[in-house]
Amino acid sequence: MAEYDAIRRFVDEMTTEPESITRARARAVELGADPISAPVGAQIAVLAATAAALNIVEIGTGGGVSGLWLLHGSPRATLTTIDKEPEHLAAARAAFTDAKIPPARARFITGRAADVLPRMNEASYDIVLVDADADGVIEYVEHGLRLVRVGGTVLVPRVLAGGAVADPVRRDVLTSAYRSLVQETQSSPAVVSALSIVGEGLLQVTTTDRH
Repeated sequence: MAEYDAIRRFVDEMTTEPESITRARARAVELGADPISAPVGAQIAVLAATAAALNIVEIGTGGGVSGLWLLHGSPRATLTTIDKEPEHLAAARAAFTDAKIPPARARFITGRAADVLPRMNEASYDIVLVDADADGVIEYVEHGLRLVRVGGTVLVPRVLAGGAVADPVRRDVLTSAYRSLVQETQSSPAVVSALSIVGEGLLQVTTTDRH
């Protein structure tokens, strides 16, 4: 356990966060938002860069931190970010302006993801990030898998937060939902998935053309 903690500290210390994202993080925390950690942000940036993502959906704005990381990884992408909290979206707008993100590269939607996602076009996105309403995570991931193209990826941070999923004694609703999500994506023939232990954890689910 001590070795694992030392590795986590090393990763945290070695992750360099752009100043604009650090400023966005401070504003998000002041609002009471809970932005993803810098190590998870760096990882989703790499995934966006690897995919050469052009169209990204983000469920849960987090004050703009995760969106900035995604666009940092893929400077040509357009981001659609959805949040039910207007103040979180306002903070994200300010963060994007501070980071000099052109307005045409971001679309901000105020509303419940459960209401917005069914109206979005299928197989039209490269990445969908799911970071909102943990009790609805399975529903949102299902929508995400519908929205991404073949070869597109759904990203779910926080799946390992607090170590609850790894604790077999924990059987509360949220922990059970995350545990079921990990198990189902690992066994599905329609996707390939990987679970990263960096930061608070990141589940990566990529669709395939297998049926």
